[in-house]
Amino acid sequence: MNTCAVVLAGGEGKRMLSDMPKPLSNVLGKPMLQWVLGSLKDADVDNICLVKGYKREFIDEFVRSLPFDVSTVYQAERLGTGHAVMQAKKFLTENKGSVIILNGDAPFMDTETIKSSYEYHKSQNCSATVISAKVSDPAGYGRIVRDEKGNVKAIVEQKDADENTLKIDEVNSGGFWFETEDLLSVLDRIKSNNKAKEYYLPDALKLLLEQGQKVGAFTAKSSDTVLGANDPSQLEELNQIATEKGYKCTLNI
Repeated sequence: MNTCAVVLAGGEGKRMLSDMPKPLSNVLGKPMLQWVLGSLKDADVDNICLVKGYKREFIDEFVRSLPFDVSTVYQAERLGTGHAVMQAKKFLTENKGSVIILNGDAPFMDTETIKSSYEYHKSQNCSATVISAKVSDPAGYGRIVRDEKGNVKAIVEQKDADENTLKIDEVNSGGFWFETEDLLSVLDRIKSNNKAKEYYLPDALKLLLEQGQKVGAFTAKSSDTVLGANDPSQLEELNQIATEKGYKCTLNI
């Protein structure tokens, strides 16, 4: 596979009551970021760039402990997922082919989902593919809006969704495949004209659609792929889910 990965690992997680970046919070004794990297390596995605931000020295220390090389870039200001990916522009320019962009605090984004979504992305000749999931409670997630033919029309963030959009139960996992050159063609045109004044990576899909490019959505088998934690109680829930379902971090350090 001619692939690479950008993993967003700059989150502060103010409600986690921790002095470390949120992706380094533990699930079953392993940092959530370690879970994500394990899934990528098992999916044969070896060329990885981490976008670090809050307390970046902890990410640097974690990277030094890894048994393989990982690139890092620094996001000095946290201005959204699109802004985070902009910091990795040099990495993207140097790595043609397909790139998967993942959140470093989504520990249950598993190898099968990464592989299967890539196969879908390539077989459908997509410029971009969002990894989605059907969930019983979509509150807080970006909604996948499809047209009457089932094609992806938009991803609408919770803050910007109207009443009908809020009823949609298919949500954005935060994981995307892009053809790297297509992503670079629109990355600098993402705007922050939304309620949060942030640069949203899903807006890249809108720009690609406007260019006539194909955007797909791969629905993961398990809704757990979207799960993260914003506070200690949610982190405990992740630990309980991992224990009950037998999830394991496949990367040992």
